[in-house]
Amino acid sequence: MNEIAVQDVDVVVVGAGQAGLSGAYHLGRAGIGHVVLDHAPRPGGAWQFRWPSLTYGKVHGMHALPGMELTGADPLRPSSEVIAEYFAAYEDRFGLRVRRPVDVTAVRDGADGRLRVESRSGTWSARALINATGTWDRPFWPRYPGQEIFGGRQLHTADYPGPAEFAGARVIVVGGGTSAVQHLLEIAEVAAGTTWVTRRPPVFRDGSFGEAQGRAAVALVEDRVRRGLAPRSVVSVTGLPLNEAVRGGLESGVLDRRPMFDHLTRTGAVWPDGSGVEADVILWATGFRPAIDHLAPLRLRKPGGGIRLDGTRAVRDERIHLVGYGPSASTIGANRAGGAAVREIHRLLTRIRADVH
Repeated sequence: MNEIAVQDVDVVVVGAGQAGLSGAYHLGRAGIGHVVLDHAPRPGGAWQFRWPSLTYGKVHGMHALPGMELTGADPLRPSSEVIAEYFAAYEDRFGLRVRRPVDVTAVRDGADGRLRVESRSGTWSARALINATGTWDRPFWPRYPGQEIFGGRQLHTADYPGPAEFAGARVIVVGGGTSAVQHLLEIAEVAAGTTWVTRRPPVFRDGSFGEAQGRAAVALVEDRVRRGLAPRSVVSVTGLPLNEAVRGGLESGVLDRRPMFDHLTRTGAVWPDGSGVEADVILWATGFRPAIDHLAPLRLRKPGGGIRLDGTRAVRDERIHLVGYGPSASTIGANRAGGAAVREIHRLLTRIRADVH
């Protein structure tokens, strides 16, 4: 790539979902020069790719971006539409001027202690970087014997089209999270039959989930990140909310969970005891992994598979902040992390400028 085309900026924000927009908002408030790069075709972060039947009323724990509330949304509209419109209005309100689609391919050491942020659309030289790439682009597919010979359809939550395509089908849903439960409850209404399998027994949470419980859950995830282990989602330690729809699924047997099968055959799944279920579709609601491959040149990963953080800052490189990662993966966590990252970046830039003079 032509070096003459390299653009200097104080901070590059990679990603324009909840975490990236929060970071950009706080950078603007602090008067720090920055650019926001987003690989998606339009505003909305990962929300724009959610399935149509996930209406706004079903969204679990959507928290407003800093400085602008989301009000008056129709709970029956698809969340992909509601939140994408909200994010677009937010970008416009605060003049964020997100550049898209820009697919960042690598972040590496550049000249004079700066970072070199490379993409097919251009290259930026920055003093610091806020990484807010989330997980949607890295769906996790576990491996089980027989997957390659199963004759039916296999798809992941990332490709879930809504329940209509499963009409009359025998469906196995794999996964113990909120998405798996939502998929099951709506697919069961049109499918010939459903089977739910998970590695661990699901834990349902009855009653309110207050601030104290939220802090405890975040602390568990934060501890893993502090030790450089691959992060677990905050949701994975909070349990599944026992709402009216879930109660109905438990009573009807739709949410009668089976342990993980041993292997797949051409026509279905087989358990260790020899029992089996025939299936036309396997839906892997098995979660996502952080989309951070572009940071590989900086060698930030620890042997435990994760990036060790102190707050939002990478311990191995103070120029790098991860928001929407590990303990800040919730929408309210992403907001707070965006502000925290910018405060540390401001201190870093102040120190750099003092050293120069």
